[in-house]
Amino acid sequence: MAKNTVSTALACGLTLSLVGCVTTAPPVITTNNYNVDSKTYQATGKSERIKTIVLHYTVSDNERSIKTLTTGNVSAHYLILDKDDNKIYNLVPESERAWHAGDGGFAGRTILNDTSIGIEIVNAGIKPEYRDALKNGTLDYRPYEHYVAFNELQIKKVAQLVQDIAARYDISPKNIIGHADMAPSRKIDPGAKFPWKRLYIDYGIGAWYDEFDKQFFLNQDGFASATIPEIKQAFRQYGYQINDTDTWDKASRDVIYAFQLHFRPQQPTGNMDSETYAILQALNQKYAGKDDFY
Repeated sequence: MAKNTVSTALACGLTLSLVGCVTTAPPVITTNNYNVDSKTYQATGKSERIKTIVLHYTVSDNERSIKTLTTGNVSAHYLILDKDDNKIYNLVPESERAWHAGDGGFAGRTILNDTSIGIEIVNAGIKPEYRDALKNGTLDYRPYEHYVAFNELQIKKVAQLVQDIAARYDISPKNIIGHADMAPSRKIDPGAKFPWKRLYIDYGIGAWYDEFDKQFFLNQDGFASATIPEIKQAFRQYGYQINDTDTWDKASRDVIYAFQLHFRPQQPTGNMDSETYAILQALNQKYAGKDDFY
């Protein structure tokens, strides 16, 4: 017997008592006979995936809004038309991710498409006669009168829809926001004429400051002594993304404007002033730290 043959035979003989000489595939384990038990044990460390409701306007009419939101690369979970019907259109299931938010963030989250419900409302946005008003450089930001109002039926539909979604997902009032709140350098919707205050007072939707607190902070005149970094930190405390420069550069002023569109819509200037600061302090006193954003 050749030397190599003897070596192989000996190796096989020595191994045979342990595992044998035949190479076999690992056993295939299937789960056909195993049940997934979702009742015996339940974790307490959990929360809803949906954390935010983002409200938009379409800057278009009904037909173009439907086409854009159903055939293109943008979408929303819900669409509210401006015609007299009894429908709210569900375009994307709530369990799926709609492409409505884009770059930006709020309350510590920066990919809001993953954790938000997007609602689009048909609205032209800016009145035709004012659409070129920023091009000559005399205005940095649009005033209240440039915006188009929403009709009464749309407001009622928004109220019903947002009430339902917020209750089902236990969404914090301050996380019911506009597109401008999460992307202030890109977006201005739903604009100065979206009725945030009315939705809060009449339907209990969203966040709003208490007038007593606002007046208290105004009388304190904290704005006179507040530094720019301190004011920016107050914006971050509420949820806005704002840079940490010590100047009111354009990106910082965009945040101020978005905040004013939401909470002081009749005077959205993009400039920081004592009233804006008092409103911000009043909101932080009422809502800061109540995100449930684990």
